[in-house]
Amino acid sequence: MSAPPRVRSVDSSDREFRSVLCPAGNKLQQKPVSKPVKKPLAEKTKYLTFTASPTKKMQQCSSLSPSILRRNGISMTASYSSDASSSCESSSLSMASTSSGKRTLRRNGSSTLRKTLTDERDEKAGGSGDCFSDGRKRCAWITPKSDQCYIAFHDEEWGVPVHDDKRLFELLSLSGALAELSWKDLLSKRQLFREVFMDFDPIAISELTNKKITSPEIATTTLLSEQKLRSILENANQVRKIIVEFGSFDKYIWNFVSQKPTQSQFRYPRQVPVKTSKAELISKDLVRRGFRSVSPTVIYSFMQTAGLTNDHLTSCFRHHDCMTKDETDN
Repeated sequence: MSAPPRVRSVDSSDREFRSVLCPAGNKLQQKPVSKPVKKPLAEKTKYLTFTASPTKKMQQCSSLSPSILRRNGISMTASYSSDASSSCESSSLSMASTSSGKRTLRRNGSSTLRKTLTDERDEKAGGSGDCFSDGRKRCAWITPKSDQCYIAFHDEEWGVPVHDDKRLFELLSLSGALAELSWKDLLSKRQLFREVFMDFDPIAISELTNKKITSPEIATTTLLSEQKLRSILENANQVRKIIVEFGSFDKYIWNFVSQKPTQSQFRYPRQVPVKTSKAELISKDLVRRGFRSVSPTVIYSFMQTAGLTNDHLTSCFRHHDCMTKDETDN
């Protein structure tokens, strides 16, 4: 098939030749509708930048803004944080303050209720006088079911100022024995202790030997361990030296409290300490002198028993009696 003939355009100025597209010869043909040309990807992206959704637009602006702002020497942190989160921060702060306030109120309320319940429980434990036959209130560690010797020890001895060297050494030795026996057991065997240790005469005990005190003929092994027995002998030797130095053990030990018992004002058992700074001071000095089994807790128990401190609860009838006894002695 031969190529279509070429003809000149009617317009003389147009020198372009046009091909005949059909057998109609030189008849003017209508130009076909041209199809849309696909635009390059870069051009499409350019148009999408302006027609994107507000969310995408904000993201794109935020990704472009730092570089632009850095070029211009402007920080974007303050503007974004102040504009975008001012309302959120205020709401979150108000919610946080409200929740913390509720927690504080709940905490204060629960602590107040707990303290009230504890005080009421301690008040009952501090001495239920109606439970005793004599109608007197006593310290919490004494109950109507306690042994009679234990009740008598509380009512007659505990907290009463002692100034006799033998009695002071006895109470110091019994306080050191609390690591192995309770006060109830010690009081039940008290007479046997006095027989074995010669009525707790420190001078007489210092003349005993370790071999004699631990011999099978003396029933000391049924009372305390050999370590505690040896500590009593050693403490007797040190008390003898103190008597030579100060004139009496009474004068030495009462010098730590200025010859006057400490009057405590404890309402509840939980307020009574197991040791004090004064007990630590006495313990340190005794250890320096060669005493054994004289820890601060042992010394404070000795101070309570010997009346160097009056730790009877204020609701106990013995609290006032010990105060009166001290005033009478002075």
